[in-house]
Amino acid sequence: MTKSIFEQLGGTYEQQGDYLLPCLTVPDEKEQTIGVWGQRHLRYLKEYRRATYITLLTSGRLNAYLADIDKQAQERMERLTEQMKRAQGITEPLKVENQLEWVQRLNNIKACVREIVNEEIIYT
Repeated sequence: MTKSIFEQLGGTYEQQGDYLLPCLTVPDEKEQTIGVWGQRHLRYLKEYRRATYITLLTSGRLNAYLADIDKQAQERMERLTEQMKRAQGITEPLKVENQLEWVQRLNNIKACVREIVNEEIIYT
């Protein structure tokens, strides 16, 4: 009996009842922590970009990819927050003078920045 291309490349089969199933494994991947942004992007990939998710998973690059996305999003969030704070004049003296206004304006900035990061990095 001639070998299949899978067997010629070093693959093996195992008997499961009446069927021969290929022995497939996913390559080991370096363990990395994935934050909130990486988790959001993972959920997006699973729901809307299934082919990309499967490709990254089976190639063993999913964790590294998600860690990179998480890092990019976090850096973008911090950079935009600081830029918007400067542009809108949100300073420490304002925090001392009127804490309620400072919190309101900062929360507004964080919500805007979150939307920008979601649009530019997470949901693309």
